[in-house]
Amino acid sequence: MDKAGVEDRTGAALHRFMGVDLELAPGVLVPREETELLGRTALRLIEGLPDYPAGDLRVIDMCCGSGNLALAIATHVPKARLFACDLTDETVNLAKRNAERCGFSDRITVIQGDLFGGLAGRDLDGKIDLIVCNPPYISTQRLEGDSAHLLDNEPREAFDGGPYGISIHQRLVRDALAFLKPGGWLAFEFGEGQHRQAAALLARARGYEPAAFAEDAAGLPRAAYVQKRSDV
Repeated sequence: MDKAGVEDRTGAALHRFMGVDLELAPGVLVPREETELLGRTALRLIEGLPDYPAGDLRVIDMCCGSGNLALAIATHVPKARLFACDLTDETVNLAKRNAERCGFSDRITVIQGDLFGGLAGRDLDGKIDLIVCNPPYISTQRLEGDSAHLLDNEPREAFDGGPYGISIHQRLVRDALAFLKPGGWLAFEFGEGQHRQAAALLARARGYEPAAFAEDAAGLPRAAYVQKRSDV
């Protein structure tokens, strides 16, 4: 096994992410090291919330994949109640298995739906402290060109961000406002060179404070975090 992996009792390969050992499956994105930047940013935002650590914090992991971000947050924030959402049967089934195997089935609810569609009717409007998301962010054209190798072992849904790579970001930024508390946080990953597009999307939404960015080890912005305005 490489340093990112371990084995469970049956000998099946597991993937280490922020101290959590995840089961992987065909048809689901393998969590990347760069997403740990988003995870660490999310934890820092949670630690700054007024209700931390004793409060009843509610977090959405949108586009949850294997459930890696939800599981990492549940591990480090024992009071957090999480909702992990994704579109396909493969991702939802895997996230449920990982939540159960890690002992978090009582705190992580895994939901299938098209972005926030699966959360309708759950009485979560205006009650979420943090929404974290690692959406697809590679353009369709690149997936058919120099990034086509990514589709050899992982699904198109995990990578394809539409014509400009930000189609899911557009919906995320717009629809998150209805679920966030005033002062709640939205944090999401994006591709190299997409920080200006991310900033423009957030500014146009007119419901957020000015955006900030987390940089990777090379000094490149790779995650945005932004707070919902208190007057929205």
